Amino acid sequence: MPRKSPDLEAVATALARLLRRGLPVSPSAASPVLLGLRGVLARAVDPADESSRLAALDGLLRGSLARFPDVRYAEAVRALFGLPPAEPGRNLTARREVAANVAGQDVHHFRKRVEPRLIERLATAVLADSDRFTRSRLIAPRLVPAGERQPVPADPFAWEVVEHEEALCRVWAAIYALRAELLAVERLLSLGVDRQQVIGQAVTAAWRWGLASAQATGYAAAFGTTSGADSPADGVFVTELLAGAGWTPPLTSEQRALLTDAAAGGGDRETFVAALHAETSLCRAWVDALLTTATGTAGVEVSHQERQDS
Repeated sequence: MPRKSPDLEAVATALARLLRRGLPVSPSAASPVLLGLRGVLARAVDPADESSRLAALDGLLRGSLARFPDVRYAEAVRALFGLPPAEPGRNLTARREVAANVAGQDVHHFRKRVEPRLIERLATAVLADSDRFTRSRLIAPRLVPAGERQPVPADPFAWEVVEHEEALCRVWAAIYALRAELLAVERLLSLGVDRQQVIGQAVTAAWRWGLASAQATGYAAAFGTTSGADSPADGVFVTELLAGAGWTPPLTSEQRALLTDAAAGGGDRETFVAALHAETSLCRAWVDALLTTATGTAGVEVSHQERQDS
């Protein structure tokens, strides 16, 4: 059963202790409260190994700091933990000075009034991440280093077990490929690159969504309902699994079916685009929504020709 998440005060206190040395996370500063978070255990290659959990915690904190929700203080809180704009190896006093400066605050006021709020916001983000892992029944197969080759015996039961694992790995490979393309779209939008490049990336993300949907749907049809926490029970599994890759534009069931059918068979991107050449409303629903900025300001409407050129 998933463990109960620690309370906000406990996580904030643990982060404040971690702040003294900053990142990367050191074994002496990492609290069991943080190392035991569900999001840390899920990311660790070996949850039983402390060094693996330390690496997972370090990655979780860096990701949370990169996406810090308060833009006004994003640079300041990163500097507190020893990330740019702070220089590596600086002590906490020096890091506080950098953080206060980029926040436009007096150092004393920043330390007393602002810093505790920033740590609490970070603690809230870390707990939200942990809660998502606690509530999710969708857990990717864990990969561990293989010490030796493990051949499959010539036995029908062994074949079935390995076939199931192979199919499950293909599903998750498609999901992670989709997530990579969605992250690339957000990164390009943030960089403000040429819009034609973003359109091309959005089309690639649609292709990957179709591939992932086809892979997950095929898995559900082949293996049906099982008792495993990482196995599908019905069509809800496919929807939840795809949502785990990241935000995608809301589509009708017909539009989702079109993307899935166009990608079925594992064809390349060009074949996928050609199959949807006449589906202008679907292209508009997907591409235009992804070109909407994070602040909610819609991007310039993409023409049909631009979508086809991408």
